[in-house]
Amino acid sequence: MDLQLTGARVLVTGGTRGIGRAIVEEFVHEGAHVEFCARDAREIEATEKTLADRGPDVRGVELDVRNGGELRHWVEAAAGRLGGIDAVVANVSAIAVPDTEENWYAGFETDLMHTVRLSQAALPYLEASSHGSIVAISSVSGREADFAAGPYATMKTAIVGYMKGLAFQLAGRGVRANVVSPGNTYFDGGFWHGAERNLPDLYTSQLAQNPTGRMGAPEEMARAVVFLSSPVSAFTTGAHLLVDGALSHGIQL
Repeated sequence: MDLQLTGARVLVTGGTRGIGRAIVEEFVHEGAHVEFCARDAREIEATEKTLADRGPDVRGVELDVRNGGELRHWVEAAAGRLGGIDAVVANVSAIAVPDTEENWYAGFETDLMHTVRLSQAALPYLEASSHGSIVAISSVSGREADFAAGPYATMKTAIVGYMKGLAFQLAGRGVRANVVSPGNTYFDGGFWHGAERNLPDLYTSQLAQNPTGRMGAPEEMARAVVFLSSPVSAFTTGAHLLVDGALSHGIQL
């Protein structure tokens, strides 16, 4: 299927590792021009080099998304370099699971407010696009109470609510807003890779709960994001897409 993303102008937050890196790669594979941000300059450089010959331009910017002013400046500068913006993906998470006051603030600023600020900053450019799209990454933990209940899960739930309202508000303005909620996703250096070594009981119990007998891969999450971001999904907005291998049990009405 041609997703009609050739030449599309895309921003992704947290594009050097895990799901974010896979999202960048999938957009590049579809022929999009991609700018991403991350906090580690060496990881940014390595990602740029790896993807340099795979398609259109890929550019990384060193940025902490908790800084609202810097985030807005990046969006505006990227729009200038790209000649506009067609899609943004709010991917960064603090992964603030332990129930501490510090983690509540970290999750609020990193998970929720970065999604809000990215959406607000990009909105004028998305409205000018013929197929403006916002996709936010939530989590299966924002859909059901589980081991991550607390700051992480609460902020992921809030993202779903925010994006649903945004979809309603922006539908008449030609901008779509959707959510992808990954289930447990395994990759080198990720949360579940660390849990496998350091929290084996948690890792084993979570793995056993998935009927597929495995955890998801970043590229499986990324493909859902790219599809929802594409013009092929032109009539899909306000959706909450679970990509979890049937891990969750609730009925989504």
